[in-house]
Amino acid sequence: MTADDTPEGASGDAALVASAASGSERAFRTLYRAYVRPVYWLAHGLVGNPADAEEVTQETFLVAWRKLPGFELAGESLLPWLATICRLQSANRVRRQRRDREHTAAAADESLPATVDVEQQVIDGTLAELILTEVAGLSELDRAIFRLCATEGYGYQAAADELGVAHGVVRNRLSRIRTRLRTVVKEST
Repeated sequence: MTADDTPEGASGDAALVASAASGSERAFRTLYRAYVRPVYWLAHGLVGNPADAEEVTQETFLVAWRKLPGFELAGESLLPWLATICRLQSANRVRRQRRDREHTAAAADESLPATVDVEQQVIDGTLAELILTEVAGLSELDRAIFRLCATEGYGYQAAADELGVAHGVVRNRLSRIRTRLRTVVKEST
């Protein structure tokens, strides 16, 4: 990208970022206006349609607004950071849509089995209750990690970004949660 291609105000991003991180909506609006188009077009390229691109763009700037306090601009432009957020938000949206399509398709194809195994239903219900009870006993962060990764299908980095923690924290805690739940399941069978 040449200096002519750089969104207006990119050279002054450091001051705007510092001001926006301190809570200046005006500074953040200036950053938004400078970068909304490149972020939108990146999102459009990733998700493939205007409606989703608009949603991803808004989600990108919402995440950026929340994460600005404590953020330090590494270069002259905020665009690389916004592009990273946009890519993650796009991936989350595509993953969510794929999961929703699969659930919708599965729901449409479901039919009642010829025979109902009541014993298996009771066992499955008991296991589900044990797991839910065990999850309820986790710390707030662990419950959030379990919900994002195990239930909503987030990857480690996407969950880490959503929760504002390091990738390794999500990976290690999820491993411990899974081990704990496997132990509960093994003890119940």
